[in-house]
Amino acid sequence: MGTVLRIEDARKRFGATPALDGLSLELHTGELLGLLGPNGAGKTTLVRAISGRVALDAGTIMLFDARLSGSGSREGLGVVPQELALYPLLTARENLEVFGRLHGLAGAALRERVKWALSWTALEERSREPIKRFSGGMKRRLNIACGVLPRPRVVLLDEPTVGVDPQSRERIYDMLETLRREGASLLLTTHQLEEAEVRCTRLAIVDHGRVIASGTPAGIVRGTLGATREVRVALDHAPVAAIAGLTAGDDATRFTGTLDDGDDAVESLLARIAAAGCHIVDLAVRRPSLQSVFIQLTGRELRD
Repeated sequence: MGTVLRIEDARKRFGATPALDGLSLELHTGELLGLLGPNGAGKTTLVRAISGRVALDAGTIMLFDARLSGSGSREGLGVVPQELALYPLLTARENLEVFGRLHGLAGAALRERVKWALSWTALEERSREPIKRFSGGMKRRLNIACGVLPRPRVVLLDEPTVGVDPQSRERIYDMLETLRREGASLLLTTHQLEEAEVRCTRLAIVDHGRVIASGTPAGIVRGTLGATREVRVALDHAPVAAIAGLTAGDDATRFTGTLDDGDDAVESLLARIAAAGCHIVDLAVRRPSLQSVFIQLTGRELRD
């Protein structure tokens, strides 16, 4: 699998605050790479550095094996910002035509791409309305379309599903999958961990300006927490003594714990509960989620 984007030892400080602190990352051909991290971890700074909006203090960014410098040419790169970059008084069609011309499209090529974008975003029937009347999800879809009109081979998407309803998120990910099938490679920042776990082919978790874990969603979970399972159990009454492997919650009859992967571990836990004279009211056993890994790696403190 080829590499279309490579970041090596990227460093950027804003005053005394390091936003990027030796971050290295690769985007491979045809993948959807999810970039995860708490607020202030460096995700948006990285996207801005790749797109030329922020100059690195040190490190290199290679796009298609060519080193990017400052705000120079980035042919083949598409950017979809988190902020809606649209003209509210223009129609959907007019917005696409404006951004198409800014990307260098004209004539038949522009008409073909505008027609494609309206179909891709399911906005054909609303194409001649001012977008100030559009819902948040409709604006998000149009925002993405404006960033990919010239068929970029690499697309950066900064929180493309923020603030939209589940149906709109589903449509947006269908749109992104279409781009992938057509040969684009996508780098996406998101706080939606469940979506990232299901939708992304590979993930990179960023904290304090560095990549602290990367790989497939399942691989990151195994590499961080091992072959374990999470257990939640509710008992009919509080046990007199502690039950090995379980930690009590706020309610003395509800417990959580971590078990080794295997039926023997569950059977052993059930035996310990029975030996404590308790009966199970509810029991749930599941493999660790990406959210569990994220909290394990980045901590629970708020990042406001």
